[in-house]
Amino acid sequence: MRILADRGSEVINYWFQLLLGKQQFGVCCSENGDQRKNVEEKSDLNIAALAGNEQVCEGTDNGDLPSYVSAFIEKEVGNDLKSLKKLDKLIEQMTESKMQLEEQAIISAWVLTVSSEIPKRIQSALKNAEESKQFLYQSLEQETHLSSSINSHLLTAQPWMEDLGAMINQIEEIERHLAYLKWISQIEELSDNIQQYLMTNNVPEAASTLVSMAELDIKLQESSCTHLLGFMRATVKFWHKILKDKLTRQEVYPYFMSRFVDELLTEPKQLPEKYSLPASPSVILPIQIMLTPLQKRFRYHFRGNRQTNVISKPEWYLAQVLMWIGNHTQFLDEKIQPILDKAGSSVNARLEFSRGLMMLVLEKLAADIPCLLYDDNLFCHLVDEVLLFERELHSVHGYPGTFANCMHILSEETCFQRWLTVERKFALQKMDSMLSSEAAWISQYKDITDVDEMKVPDCAETFMTLLLVITDRYKHLPTASRKLQFLELQKDLVDDFRIRLTQVMKEETRASLGFRYCAILNAVNYISTVLADWADNVFFLQLQQAALEVFAENNTLSKLQLGQLASMESSVFDDMINLLERLKHDMLTRQVDHVFREVKDAAKLYKKERWLSLPSQAEQAVMSLSSAACPFLLTLRDRLLQLEQQLCFSLFKVFWQMLVEKLDIYIYQEIILANHFNEGGAAQLQFDMTRNLFPLFSHYCKRPENYFKHVKEACIVLNLNIGSALLLKDVLQSTSGQPPATAALNEVGIYKLAQQDVEILLNLRTNWPNTGK
Repeated sequence: MRILADRGSEVINYWFQLLLGKQQFGVCCSENGDQRKNVEEKSDLNIAALAGNEQVCEGTDNGDLPSYVSAFIEKEVGNDLKSLKKLDKLIEQMTESKMQLEEQAIISAWVLTVSSEIPKRIQSALKNAEESKQFLYQSLEQETHLSSSINSHLLTAQPWMEDLGAMINQIEEIERHLAYLKWISQIEELSDNIQQYLMTNNVPEAASTLVSMAELDIKLQESSCTHLLGFMRATVKFWHKILKDKLTRQEVYPYFMSRFVDELLTEPKQLPEKYSLPASPSVILPIQIMLTPLQKRFRYHFRGNRQTNVISKPEWYLAQVLMWIGNHTQFLDEKIQPILDKAGSSVNARLEFSRGLMMLVLEKLAADIPCLLYDDNLFCHLVDEVLLFERELHSVHGYPGTFANCMHILSEETCFQRWLTVERKFALQKMDSMLSSEAAWISQYKDITDVDEMKVPDCAETFMTLLLVITDRYKHLPTASRKLQFLELQKDLVDDFRIRLTQVMKEETRASLGFRYCAILNAVNYISTVLADWADNVFFLQLQQAALEVFAENNTLSKLQLGQLASMESSVFDDMINLLERLKHDMLTRQVDHVFREVKDAAKLYKKERWLSLPSQAEQAVMSLSSAACPFLLTLRDRLLQLEQQLCFSLFKVFWQMLVEKLDIYIYQEIILANHFNEGGAAQLQFDMTRNLFPLFSHYCKRPENYFKHVKEACIVLNLNIGSALLLKDVLQSTSGQPPATAALNEVGIYKLAQQDVEILLNLRTNWPNTGK
């Protein structure tokens, strides 16, 4: 009973707290009229729902809390003590209702706060908008008033502006006239000074004053006063001519005069743009003066109808220019160069002199080439002489390749294409003659062993010399694009020569071991080897880089090919080398097959040897070569000696290794696996192989038996003593493919043959102690 009483008091206390909270919630909401009323109504509904009595709800509205609590307890509990079981459930319901009321109170408080702040913000915004509107009206009124004032002021000031503008224009015009007169006065003053200096024979000061006048000329270049510019330039030229004539007559020259005066007044002779000559300044005046008599002589002898002007003799004027350069070298180096150095000039007198003479050669070439462009012999002769001239000019006289030279003339499109055509024509003619020569397939060094290692036939060596000469002819061309065109010509010639070799080879197919067939093979090998060496040459590596840039721009190669070129994994000759290597392999294969067929034919008797009935080694006094083996061993020996003499070392090495590979398989499959062997037969086979076949190749390698792995290991298995053979057979039968089997095979020297092969070989033995084995 005490527990029930305590539980009842707990319920009563809880209800008092709940109702007290309800009253406080109602007080908080009393300031907000309808909202408070709505909240109270919701709270009353919740309580009424919990109590399940409309009268109780009305009682709460009247504020009679004690009566409401008493009525609620009376209804739920009453005098029945068993009704106290409902207390736990009532407490849970009341707790849930309390939490809902607290949440509603929080939400209602937030709603009331927001509802009270929004009207204030709206009112503030409306007030700000009204103030902005008033400010805008005021600004518009001020703008209208200000605009009216400005327009009125402009109308008033317009006459003054027109008068002032006219006065400014007059002032500017006067200033231009004054500046114009000042320039004229300055020019006249400098002219007077030059005249006075010349009257007193003070040439250095006159030259210095002319330099100052030339500087003024340069400053006026951007002026639009064409008459003033013309007057200035005419005055400078006038005094320059007077000074030049005076100095020329006196055979002296003031080297301290600035070079830009000469460049300003002496316009360099320029050939048409199609020749793409590098830009260069005019030759300095002192050298021009020295060149004047030589230029006159050159034009006299090599222009017009003179007997020395023969279009078929370009070497005449080329040799004359080289002679002039050589004859003046010492004078220029010892007399003129010190004066230039003393004056602080960076000009090389000898190169400047050569550059001046070179312009005469270029003019002559440009005039002569169109006249002989379609005469192959004359054009080819001209190119040859020009190339010889260029070589001596650069190597002997140190003429820089960056200066204008004859290669720029030969690089002109029409001339260059003709050059390519002529080179191709004469190269093909040379190829025809070299292949039809009686000595085409004979080596020039056949009697000199140290020199004739490659056994190169004359036609192949002559062809590669032809390619080398072509390289020397075009390697000094000024642009990479022109060099690449010549490279393509060389590749075309290599391909053409390969095709010609293939045609001759097909005619010799029936005699694949003959002298000519071997010479063709040596030629193919030599060309491929030389091209591979050229691929590492600096010149061709530079061309490879240039080709890479061209291919990248034109997208003519795949990314893989471009990467191989860039990483130097491939070369510009790779396509040609691959074709030549394929031809070489096909020819070697044909030779190997030919020799192999001969050896097989000679080995027919050896295949039928009575291996089952041969006497044992103990029954023979001395082991000797099987008589049936003699024919095929003699055939093999003779062919090896023959090809060793006819093929170069590298080719013969490939040949005998390919042949040995086929022989090893043939003997193993066709002779060993096709027969059964008694003890004498196995011993005879091993003697024939190890003491006769293998030594045939000992001259070419140290351990020839390593190239006959199948035969060597088969002989080991067939010649094992009985005990070792039985033990090995047991091991192989008990361990199929397991490591112990491999170890057992290695122990007896078997590394190449598989376990199944060894088991087959063991079964070919007939010398077992009993049939059970």
